[in-house]
Amino acid sequence: MSEPTTSQNLVCSIKVRPPLFRALGKEEPPDFVKVCGTVYQRKHIFKHDSWAATAHYVSESGKEIVCKFNRKQSILGFPMGWLGRLLAKHEAHLLQLLSDLPNIPPESGAVEINGVIQKNAVAHAFIPGHPLRKDSHPGEGFFRQLEATLKEMHRRGIAYVDLHKRENILVGDDGFPYMIDFQISQALPQWGPLGWILRILQQSDSYHLRKHILHFEPAYFGPIRPEEALQRPIWIRFHRLIAVPFRTLRRKLLVLFGVRTGPGSAETEVFPEEGIRKTAA
Repeated sequence: MSEPTTSQNLVCSIKVRPPLFRALGKEEPPDFVKVCGTVYQRKHIFKHDSWAATAHYVSESGKEIVCKFNRKQSILGFPMGWLGRLLAKHEAHLLQLLSDLPNIPPESGAVEINGVIQKNAVAHAFIPGHPLRKDSHPGEGFFRQLEATLKEMHRRGIAYVDLHKRENILVGDDGFPYMIDFQISQALPQWGPLGWILRILQQSDSYHLRKHILHFEPAYFGPIRPEEALQRPIWIRFHRLIAVPFRTLRRKLLVLFGVRTGPGSAETEVFPEEGIRKTAA
């Protein structure tokens, strides 16, 4: 038997998050769920972070779905179940609004456990594939189709908001792009003050998409120089002034609790997001 690699030893040396930093506390996603009358068994847990626990489920007939269980664990005695219910309802609504788009997994219906609807849960179709990674090689037309999907979302008055995470883009086994995780996406009126906020969010979406395209397919923009294609909006610069110190503090806390190691990057955690995991499952 071969010796475990350094990265495998690293994963074995760290702890699972304390309940405070887990959406379901000490619990894990349930072994079985029922959606629209069909029973599904848990196959794999994708991740379990502070906001949600996400798992892959399969029915006896082979039908596959993904269930996300949003936060219900309290924070220092303060109830958080209301937030989990709100996030699940919000994401299900966004998925329903986009159900006719081929690059968005359709919402699957209410999630039940022992006959009780889980109001903090949302389910959608499972897409065979893998998250977009630094070393991915998307095929020709991948980003053109992804850009068309984003433009249609924008036309409908929806901003994705979370496109800075490339792991929210799936490379399907069929070669097509898919967008997942609509937890913080926004559908807003296209006029008045909310319309102004919508346009800012949508322009941020477009910036992050261009950033990904420049990394994977720089020829996409033709003779336009990278600095011209990628002009960072001022509000993103302002956001980073706040977000970067907050992220650094959060990472230090997770290292302090023994959940992560080194600088506290996500790939050193037991359940980091699939798109940035460096070690084998």
